This record gives sequence, C-alpha cells and structure tokens, in this order.
Amino acid sequence: MSETRSEASELWRRLDAHAERLRDTRMRTLFDREPDRLARCSAEAAGLYLDVSKNPIDAPAWSDLLALLEACGLPERRRAMFSGERINSTEGRAVWHVALRALEPPDEVARTLARMAELAEAIRDDTLRGATGEPIDDVIHVGIGGSHLGPELALHALAAEAHPRIAVHFLANIDGFSARRLTDRCSPARTLVIVASKTFTTLETAANATLLQEWLAGFDPDAPARQLVAVTANVEAARAMGIAESMILPFWDWVGGRYSLWSAIGLPVMIAIGADGFGRLLAGARAMDTHFLEAPAGRNLPVLLAAAGLWNRSVLGRGSLTVVPYEDRLALLPAYLQQLDMESNGKSVTHAGRPVERDTAPAVWGQQGTLGQHAYFQWLHQGTEIAAVDFIACAQASHGIDGHHRALLANCIAQAEALMLGRDRLRVEADLRERGMSESEAQAVAPHRSFAGDRPSNMILLGRLDAEHLGSLLALYEHKVFVQGVAWDINSFDQWGVELGKVLARRVVEELAGTATPAHDPSTNALIERVRAGGTPD
Repeated sequence: MSETRSEASELWRRLDAHAERLRDTRMRTLFDREPDRLARCSAEAAGLYLDVSKNPIDAPAWSDLLALLEACGLPERRRAMFSGERINSTEGRAVWHVALRALEPPDEVARTLARMAELAEAIRDDTLRGATGEPIDDVIHVGIGGSHLGPELALHALAAEAHPRIAVHFLANIDGFSARRLTDRCSPARTLVIVASKTFTTLETAANATLLQEWLAGFDPDAPARQLVAVTANVEAARAMGIAESMILPFWDWVGGRYSLWSAIGLPVMIAIGADGFGRLLAGARAMDTHFLEAPAGRNLPVLLAAAGLWNRSVLGRGSLTVVPYEDRLALLPAYLQQLDMESNGKSVTHAGRPVERDTAPAVWGQQGTLGQHAYFQWLHQGTEIAAVDFIACAQASHGIDGHHRALLANCIAQAEALMLGRDRLRVEADLRERGMSESEAQAVAPHRSFAGDRPSNMILLGRLDAEHLGSLLALYEHKVFVQGVAWDINSFDQWGVELGKVLARRVVEELAGTATPAHDPSTNALIERVRAGGTPD
C-alpha cells in the first residue's frame, strides 16, 4: 500500500507540473493541437453522452490522471464495493447499494421489492383503502436528507409518468408551516403516511411522524394501523411506534441514506409510477453500474467525470461545482447532488486518520437553466473565481413544443461555448468602433464587455428524461463521487460531521422549553434566553 501511495504522490506532483505547463494555454488551442481531442474526451453509455473536452487538460495530463486512479487502487476498491465488502471502515459496513438494482439481487432485496410492488399496486388500484373504506388519494412521505431528496427528485423528474389520481407530498423540514399546509390540504380518511428513516431516531422525522400519527388517530383510532407505513433499518423502533408489522418495509445498514432511493425508500416513487416504472429506474442505474465495472478507464463515464473534477478541484484549486440542468423536471438535481457529493466527500482526513494532502469535495450548487443565466451566470463568466460547470440536457423533449426545446438546448450549448471562448478585448473594441464609437469610448467600454473565457465545463446529454435515463444519470454521479473518494483516500460513506449538531440540538430543545438551564458559550446562552423571552430584549 505504501508503494502505491508513493506512486500516487508522484503522479499528483506530475499533475501539478502539467497545470503549470498549461497555465497560459487556451482551451481552443488544445482543440487545434489535438485533432482527436473530442473523441478522446467523450464517451457514451447507458443512454448518456458525456463530453469533458472543455476542460484545460491535454493528452499527457489525462494520461497521468487515469494513471493516478490506477495507482490509488480504483480497480480493487471498485471490485470490493460491488462484492459487498466492508469498505465503510469507520462504521464497519459494506457499501452495497449496487445490489439493490442488480439483475439478481440478494433474496432479502427481492422480497422487499415484491412487498413494495404489492403495496404500491394495492394503492394504485384502490385495493388498499383507509380505515373508513375510502381510497388513498394522497401520500405524505416523511423523511429528511437521503430519505427524502432522492424520492422527491425522482417524483419531480418523472411527474409525466405518475398516477393521475394519487398525489405524493414530502414533509422534511421540522418547520410547522410545512406540516400544517399538508394536514390542511389532505383528508385523513384518504391519506397514507410513509415514515422513512434509516435509524428511526432522526429528530425532524420523529417529530413529523408523531404529529401525523396523531392527526390520523384523531380522525379514526384505527387509521394509523391501516394508513401508516415505516421504511427503516430499525424495525424494532417502528414496531415500538405502533406501526403494524405488515406495514414495515426494511432496508439494511449497508445502504447509505444518500444511496437509498433504490431501496424501500423509493416506495413513493413506485406508488406514483408503478412497479414497472420503478423497475426501469433500477434498470437504468444497473446499466451504468455495468458500464462502470467493465469499461476501460479512458472510455468510462464516471471515471472521466471524476478525473475532470479532480483536475479542477485538487490540481487547480477551484472550490465549487455548478450543476445546471437545462430541464425543469431536474430542478431538484442540484440539491440532490449537493448532499451526494458534499456529505460523501466533505472530509479532511484519510482512511488512516491523517490529514488529506489535497482539497476534497467542492461546494456544489446550481439552478436549472435558463433561469440561472439570469442570476449567477454573470459571476461564472466574469467573476474573480473560476467554477467548474456541469451542463445537463435532454436531446428529446416530451412536451411537443419543439420551438421551446430548441431554444433551451441552444442556450445550454451556447453557454458552454461562451464559458470556454470568452470575448477578446481587442475584438470587442473593434466591434464597438464598427458600431460608431470613438477610439477612446471603445477603449473605455471594452473591459466591461470582454472576459477571458477558459472556464471549464462538462456536458451530459440524455436521450430523453424517463425513468431509465434518470437511473443512469444518478448512478453516474454516485460512481463519480466514489472514484474521487478513492483518489483522495477518504471514506466517502460516513458522515460524522453532522452528528455533533444533532447531539447539541437535543439538549437545546430542552433548554428552549425551560426544562434545563442553558450551559453553553455566552453567545449560545444569550440566543437561548432571547428565544425563551419571545425574541425581545430584556
């Protein structure tokens, strides 16, 4: 292991040298120098086309990036993950979400999928009804973080495939207005509540679950037994809450929350799009799994996307990644990827507990195009920091308004080109003079209208947005995050950084209620006292 890490360190140094060598080289020059650049920097698999050519990386640098991943043990670690080995070292767990979408999944996974399908189809065809015999029209999914971001994204993306009568709602935040809005809108006689929590101890989920359980019971004492479902790895806690055994769907400690969409956490998705639709979602992810496992590094979509990210983040020091889906149905994708990437790789120590030698996960943010063009794209083009951008688009529209879709795609393609090319100051001055400006006026205005370009971006093009292509896209990003974690030698599958705040919040709840005396730093104590006083000064 020390030999491979030494080899990796040498390759990191070589990448630094490549960056210095390429520092003043324009990306358009790289296209001129490398006739095969596009072919070498693009690949297609599982219904997705990826183009990473608009990054300031030439062929020798690409070669060393791929060699780095080999030296860091990517092939071995990938095999370990797919084999269900305990690669989550700090928790002693396997990381086996790929088994959830395998063609022949483990028996317990197959049994749970069958139970999910039975429950989902019973709701869809009115076989399963509420305590007073009413059909289920509304489903409220209670969860937070990984237990809700994936299902909500999938439901938003696949709304065109959803059941026409059944509405699925998501309750994540502990803000009471969110809960009140749903209880005012939904009828307790016709609502199914799904409580999704791996541990069944998360504060927000527990509070919302209790509120909705009481809401159902207030309508009919028998309603919770017939209209409350638990999805959890802590089956005993669900039983203790009084949820009927037949309404508890398990998943396992080898399924991380942010990788759990493919498990019973995806029940609301299956209710909305049916068991067949959910099967297509799994099939798309499975196709990307197979590609990731079998394709050579230079043609492997997750590896190429990860390598471009490593170059921008850990070699060039660019601190953020902007995700811009040119598709309204993917509006929630940036938030989903924010958790997937930053919770997975927002780490500062290696597997051995030593400080990392390179910057790890970038800040992930974004908004769907073209909305972002009228918000933060000015910063992307002319700001003092450089951010990498992932553009995501669909070649085919499903709405039939072709003119709109052509304009949407044109903006996406043009923005990627503009970020790379920029606008040369001398060319701007010449254009302004041609429009009638004097020499002095053109020189004064040109700095404001010109920009350097050479801003990196990746393009991910889906054939269309449906369950299968969505599954492929999400699996692509899962594996990209895994590859980068291997390069940084970090554990991408724990999240200890969020635990302290949870522990402190439990104590602060008691102090805000007046059942405990605040015992913190002066600032925290003052905030608690001010809230207890109603927010007004003494």
